[in-house]
Amino acid sequence: MTVVPTPIPSRTQFVLDAIRHRILTGRLTPGQALVETELAAQFGVSKTPVREALKTLAGTGLVVLSQFKGVTVRTVDADLAREVYDVRLLLEPEALRRTVRSGAGLDEAREALDRAGRATDPAERSLANRDFHRALYLPCGNPLLGRMLDEVRDQAALVSAVAWAADPSWQREADEHREILRLALAGDADGAAGALHTHIETFLRRAFPQAEPERTPHGKGR
Repeated sequence: MTVVPTPIPSRTQFVLDAIRHRILTGRLTPGQALVETELAAQFGVSKTPVREALKTLAGTGLVVLSQFKGVTVRTVDADLAREVYDVRLLLEPEALRRTVRSGAGLDEAREALDRAGRATDPAERSLANRDFHRALYLPCGNPLLGRMLDEVRDQAALVSAVAWAADPSWQREADEHREILRLALAGDADGAAGALHTHIETFLRRAFPQAEPERTPHGKGR
């Protein structure tokens, strides 16, 4: 028997999307308290959709629910960066390898890369880069693998947002994105996967040098 997920009510989805966007674009900063009554007033809704949205965001790892501190935006540290990027290093290159081998179209990845290049502010660029990575792994042919990567997608974007605030290295990463897409479009599955692995690994080393990722089968550090 197939279990159909319960759809999120429209008001809750609106609040959820708005809070997520504010977190991932830096308008709500790590450690900042999120007060239900204040958010409800800002969005013109009751506290119920705000409460439900915050529960969902806690499930994705963007906020933390505490009995004593209430709800706060998750703080990014080296431990979180290592955990999230370990998962990405293990799964994302393999997903891309499968995407390329399947011959799936990468028009959405190309569009996201172009959108990132046209971006006029860090928030817009960050969201476009997030879409670029998802467009590479989602057509891998294994829905479970795609969902597993989606589960860490918000946390990865939060780590990136914090790292970029300290060191805006987006131009270097844009060049790496173009090379990854070039290899993928050329049908070089292993080359594209290797370039993606290096891209993820070197970003972590630059942004959080104290966060050594676990050693992977690629044999390049951890």
